[in-house]
Amino acid sequence: MIVSDSSTLIILFDLGKIDYLSNIFKKVYILQKVFKEISHKKKIDLPSFIEVVTIQDIEELEIIKMLLDDGESEAILLANELNKPLLIDEKKGRKIAKNRGIKIIGLLGVLLLNYKKDYLKKDEILLFLKDALSHGYRISEKLLNKFTKELECY
Repeated sequence: MIVSDSSTLIILFDLGKIDYLSNIFKKVYILQKVFKEISHKKKIDLPSFIEVVTIQDIEELEIIKMLLDDGESEAILLANELNKPLLIDEKKGRKIAKNRGIKIIGLLGVLLLNYKKDYLKKDEILLFLKDALSHGYRISEKLLNKFTKELECY
């Protein structure tokens, strides 16, 4: 089980690859703000493995929202409340989550886990990344090169 921010979900839904998550997670928890962020451009029917939940600590939310957007703030707090890892790609949000002791994974980690479990081949991952980049997903060249080298090690 994992809690998710919106960025990875947006690109997976846009490219029709949401199964990359269901391959490796039985349940993905999101918040209403995250659902609004992923569905504001087009209507999305959530698959059964994605569940919309609410957070309890509203006071803490107001503090963290001074640093991050609503979806990221809520996702970090929910991951903390549920003691679950967090799917997040944004650098500042990842740093804050790590500082709170939350395990994190990003899109590249999801792809690597799919590869390790033999759901995806290297060429499928590279094609997906090419498509993701052409659809506005941002990743530094340095990180992309590091990921590609790591992929070659397996």
